[in-house]
Amino acid sequence: MRLVIRIRHAAHLTTGLALAILFVFPLVWTAWSSVTGPRATGGSGGVGGENYQRLFDYGAGLGTYLVNSAAVAVMTVAGTLFVSVLAGYALARFRFPGRTVLFLATLAIMMVPYPTILIPLYVLLGSLGLQNSLPGLAIVLVMFQLPFALFMMRNSFEAVPRELDEAALVDGCGPLRVLWSVLLPAVVPGMVTVGLFAFLASWNEFIAPLIFLSDGDKFTLPTALAAMRSGNFGAIDYGALQAGIVVSAIPCMILFMLLQRHYVRGFSSGALKG
Repeated sequence: MRLVIRIRHAAHLTTGLALAILFVFPLVWTAWSSVTGPRATGGSGGVGGENYQRLFDYGAGLGTYLVNSAAVAVMTVAGTLFVSVLAGYALARFRFPGRTVLFLATLAIMMVPYPTILIPLYVLLGSLGLQNSLPGLAIVLVMFQLPFALFMMRNSFEAVPRELDEAALVDGCGPLRVLWSVLLPAVVPGMVTVGLFAFLASWNEFIAPLIFLSDGDKFTLPTALAAMRSGNFGAIDYGALQAGIVVSAIPCMILFMLLQRHYVRGFSSGALKG
């Protein structure tokens, strides 16, 4: 019996190690390739940072693209959390006509391929004066994130016992005070999960910025990397592109490692029940 347990344990460790190597290898290879090769070292061999230097000097500058991506990501996360928390609270705790229909209609957005609605959204943002603007792009990305975010937050609130609401109401709290003081601390893992998904989606989004942004100094990092060219014939600068991939991946990795505990709790503590 002990032998069987040891074999299973060894199999689990081997499988986990193999999967870890499978997922980490492309990033390690990209990071290594970004500092090696003739273009990274100026032809001297060894390790060098020429690819990163060209990346920093490309177009409006790497700093501009990072600030644009960060601004869009922050606005997307803030907008997604604000709308999904209020809507999830209302759908989980209040009874009103059309509640189920509204929830299902929001989830139905997930079944629509979002590239098919980019042109109508482009026209709509034009009528609102938000074309070629970072806030307009953030509004579009918030809309794309709402179905999943609303699903998560509704189920997160439903996992909290209603006795907490009733006790707070008896003590004289209003609905908003109940939400702020009682329920929000209990659904932090769900909020972290929603915020992390919104950040990763907005930070790595390529198609929407390509459609809604036309000025080069407003490009986000993925759009700028896709437009990276060098030489007279517009050849792709693969060395600088690999350096850009490394720079783009670092914030995602740091954020995920910092929030991993809350992220896992968001899935394991009943946030997806229902």
